[in-house]
Amino acid sequence: MSPSVVAALALVFNSFVWGTSWWPFRQLESLGLHPLWATAAIYGLVVLVIVAMRPRALPHLARTPALWILVVASGATNAAFNWGVVIGDVVRVVLLFYLMPLWAVLLARWLLGEPVTAAASMRVALALTGATVVLWPADGGWPVPTSLAEGLGVIGGFSFALNNVMLRRHADQPEDARAVAMFLGGAAVAAALGTGLLAIGQIDPPVIPGAQAAAWIAGLAALFLCGNLALQYGASRLPANVTAVIMLVEVVFASASALALGGGSLTLQVAAGGAMIIAASLLAARGGAAAVRKPRSPAATIAGSASSDRAGDRPPP
Repeated sequence: MSPSVVAALALVFNSFVWGTSWWPFRQLESLGLHPLWATAAIYGLVVLVIVAMRPRALPHLARTPALWILVVASGATNAAFNWGVVIGDVVRVVLLFYLMPLWAVLLARWLLGEPVTAAASMRVALALTGATVVLWPADGGWPVPTSLAEGLGVIGGFSFALNNVMLRRHADQPEDARAVAMFLGGAAVAAALGTGLLAIGQIDPPVIPGAQAAAWIAGLAALFLCGNLALQYGASRLPANVTAVIMLVEVVFASASALALGGGSLTLQVAAGGAMIIAASLLAARGGAAAVRKPRSPAATIAGSASSDRAGDRPPP
């Protein structure tokens, strides 16, 4: 098997991990652990592993305010996505999350000073049209998120775009510090949001995980780390635009698993809107955009790879 095929399979594995992660989070919820508490526990465990392997990463993060925005952006991404796919239709949440071309163009213009080209404007229009089709109510009204899950999908996608733009802006920072920033954000923002909702009586307090819940938490933490390493391996050996296209397979894994396991539905309307959203992302990749990378699986140097810089050499879409 050629190295390029192995690299592609590594990226597919990473996409599989994240595309199907909604189901284990739902299992944890059935055991009494709200997705926010589950996210905090899983990402907190990953942070402990990274810090044990790279002890200098945390002190560097603490004295580098530039990375704190990355903590918030990554944390909001993970908290919103994990919560949304647990309480809502997985297909709709994932599609709304992938409104990357829209948010990335706007944020890159604002934070990086990049021009809005005609091609970028076309991608924005295509993504907006797709979102409008997905959200258009059957009984009329404005095509806006009508449920908490849909709103979380949009918020998560915006935060995802902000995370990617900030990675480009602070590409000179050590990769292990960026990894800790993103995973720590996943734990801290979920815990803070959960605490706030607990204070106003909107969610139940966290429970001490039993043996079954603890096994799910440990298993997910291990899978996320393996997915991260697979991402590093694949992204460091393939062109950035190829990486971006392959990682869109996550939408396929999420949709297929949701349909098979009862986590979502696919109507002709949702399929048509989703096709437009995915087409916008494919056009961004074809145009040489930065790899669409999950901050939930940051391309960071847990194993000393330089994948995030190699896959992020080009400006965001």
